[in-house]
Amino acid sequence: MTPSSVIEIGRVAIEVTLLVATPMMLAALVTGLVVSIFQAATQINEMTLSFVPKLIAMFLTLVLAGPWMLTVLTDYMRRLFESIPGMIG
Repeated sequence: MTPSSVIEIGRVAIEVTLLVATPMMLAALVTGLVVSIFQAATQINEMTLSFVPKLIAMFLTLVLAGPWMLTVLTDYMRRLFESIPGMIG
């Protein structure tokens, strides 16, 4: 196993992590932005007002994008396990 193969495995792992985390982070970002605009417009400064909508949005995103996220992770793990014999030999 060469250093370049280790770096390649790490690079692909980071790419998969970012790819899987992106839908959840975008949902939280958009929801937080909408709630912040609503709070600024109404001058309501309640901390739980921003938490509950984010939680609901992230749950809905997980329900909708969960199968895709699981497929991406499963494909990565399968490719990684299938490449083990080639790395050793």
